[in-house]
Amino acid sequence: MAESESAAPRPRLALLTPYGLGASEAEATARALDAACAAGDVAAVILRLAASDERSLVALVKRLAPPAQERGAAVLVSVPGFTGDIVSVAARGGADGVHLDRADEEALRDLRGRLRDGRILGTGGVLGSRNAAMVAGETGVDYLMVGGLFPDGVAPDAEEVRERAAWWAEIFETPCIAVATSAEDVAALVLTGSEFVGLESALWLDDPEGVRAAQAQLDRAR
Repeated sequence: MAESESAAPRPRLALLTPYGLGASEAEATARALDAACAAGDVAAVILRLAASDERSLVALVKRLAPPAQERGAAVLVSVPGFTGDIVSVAARGGADGVHLDRADEEALRDLRGRLRDGRILGTGGVLGSRNAAMVAGETGVDYLMVGGLFPDGVAPDAEEVRERAAWWAEIFETPCIAVATSAEDVAALVLTGSEFVGLESALWLDDPEGVRAAQAQLDRAR
């Protein structure tokens, strides 16, 4: 039976690396990204890099981005605590854009104006406030991320992530990444109507089977 023309498109996957990713983990992470992106329909990868000098960050992005990009995924750079020019890091490293958590309106508008050549701007870290989410959406970001581990490794409340993702997906046109921190989260997040389901690194870094399992959930959503 043919899929209805009015049916919602199937959500796609996004992969999140661990926080604080550095040069010592680059080789293993690049291999894991290649395997994970081959295991499912991965639309994007968010690299959460350890703060360093700009030259080192550019070199790291150049090592990590190609395996994902060659599999068709966009690569976003996130460097919590970095005070340098993240736009320059992304551009010189060959990444497809920048991700910023808990960014204020001014910072997002500045980045939106500086990201050229179709580069992507995404943000997250606004789970606790609907108003903050709406303000972020009005700055021209390409997606809003809901959920995902905090930098200290604590997971947000899964029920709150589902509720906020469903609210956003129903009302706003800006795409949403709803992030799963465990395999059990995936099916429920698919049902929120979010355009993307994000997978924390525990679900893919050591074994691409987690991506295959998540992809099966997305396929069933059709």
